[in-house]
Amino acid sequence: MNTAVLRASLGPGWRRALGALMLLWLATLWIHRETLLAMVGIWDRSETFAHAWVVPPITAWLVWRLRHQALAQVPRPVPWLLVLLVPVGLLWLLGSLAAVGSVMQLALVAMLVLCVPALLGWDVARVLMFPLGFVFFCVPIGEFMTPSLMNWTASITVAALRASGIPVYQQGLQFVIPSGNWSVVEACSGIRYLIASVMVGTLFAYLNYQSMKRRLIFVGVSIIVPLAANWLRAYMIVMLGHLSGNTLAVGADHLVYGWVLFGIIIMILYWIGARWAEPMDEPAPAQSSAAPWPATGMVTGLLALLVVALPLLAVQRLAAVAAAPVPALVLPAQLPGGWQRADMTLPDWPAGFVNPSATVRAEYRSPRGDSVAVEVFYYRQQGEQRKLISSVNRMVGGEFHLWNLVSTEAGQALLADGVLPLRDGHVLQQPNGSESGGRRLRFWQSYWVDGRFTASLATGKLLTAWSQLRGQGDDGAALQLVTDDADPEAARLRLGRFATDAVPALSTWLQGVRQTGAAH
Repeated sequence: MNTAVLRASLGPGWRRALGALMLLWLATLWIHRETLLAMVGIWDRSETFAHAWVVPPITAWLVWRLRHQALAQVPRPVPWLLVLLVPVGLLWLLGSLAAVGSVMQLALVAMLVLCVPALLGWDVARVLMFPLGFVFFCVPIGEFMTPSLMNWTASITVAALRASGIPVYQQGLQFVIPSGNWSVVEACSGIRYLIASVMVGTLFAYLNYQSMKRRLIFVGVSIIVPLAANWLRAYMIVMLGHLSGNTLAVGADHLVYGWVLFGIIIMILYWIGARWAEPMDEPAPAQSSAAPWPATGMVTGLLALLVVALPLLAVQRLAAVAAAPVPALVLPAQLPGGWQRADMTLPDWPAGFVNPSATVRAEYRSPRGDSVAVEVFYYRQQGEQRKLISSVNRMVGGEFHLWNLVSTEAGQALLADGVLPLRDGHVLQQPNGSESGGRRLRFWQSYWVDGRFTASLATGKLLTAWSQLRGQGDDGAALQLVTDDADPEAARLRLGRFATDAVPALSTWLQGVRQTGAAH
């Protein structure tokens, strides 16, 4: 049935219902166009989520396959479903206030999906249940798993190398074997393989199986196989490099061999899966329902549009109240405990935070000769392009072969009036990074949000949202204390003394920046 015939076969009720749904979708996308553009921008620039480009056309194709069953239903609006739009709108609002783009994008897709049963009814939504669920794969979410996947890849690769009789010295995500140095970077985490495999595996299971048990089993296998394939890929690349004297599986070959191996494994997975296929019977064309669309449908659509727009209006109102100039940062010349600002003696390390509103770095020296550097990344008027807590922010920036985060763990430092929650990180400068090759630095990192220090990303986001709801703006900062790590125990004590003496004063200084927009 072509589109012209389909259009002619639609009753007036279905035409009005579909027209209202299209208008509501277009209005929702226009109202939240910044969220939509941010999501599409991630598809465009991130290889991890490039697969999302095919999700909308696949969803449209899935709906087209089910058109006969859907049109055979009577379109009946369900006004009370607008109640579910309220928490979804609040979720978008919370994501906006906390500058969590993935939450805003998830809420936007949920709004579009909820519009279907709200305007067309449960019977239609039940027929289209899988396409409505599948469209959530276009939300770019999952990068939070990258650090864990990198650690797993490094640990399993090292274990496999040792089992192969190759001596390995491991230091965090880096390891050394007799033939050379290797490092697990973000591209080695396997997150790209995993997300794409789960999406394709879910679609394959739906199209090829009818029993829920087989579908769930195949989706589970689609999660396990890419992880195992990535670990095997990492091990084989290192082995190829080792056995060939580092002439194979290095440079561009590294990526080519990895994708070829992964592709072969995935092809085998789907070949095996197809042997137990239970293809669905092609449904016979059904007559489109001629029932009229109730008048309450238009009222439901208008109310839905109001609920969708309210969170954005609230954010705009709060942003207008909290607008403030960009702060100018000047660290104090001296801090309690006799700490005086001095010339930098630590090596220059690349900034680890992206697009802060302002940043400052200075080194302090105590009467006993201790040296600690203070680095502050200050954020104001946060959004998709500027946010304090983000997956792209880290202790140090730059290319992995210049600086490497050897390890990081949760910790705390004692203050006069409490404790400082922090992340304790050891950073290694590589031999080709500068003349002082191999130097180690120790970083203590904590987030200052709404007048409090926290090392928790979730707590930091919630504090940012709470501050904005109170009309106090979204100001926040990352505070990093840095010192030489030649002697780890001495470095820990040095940072601890500085934190006890100076961090309360730095908190007061940050509060002044928040209130006045400048530090003096």
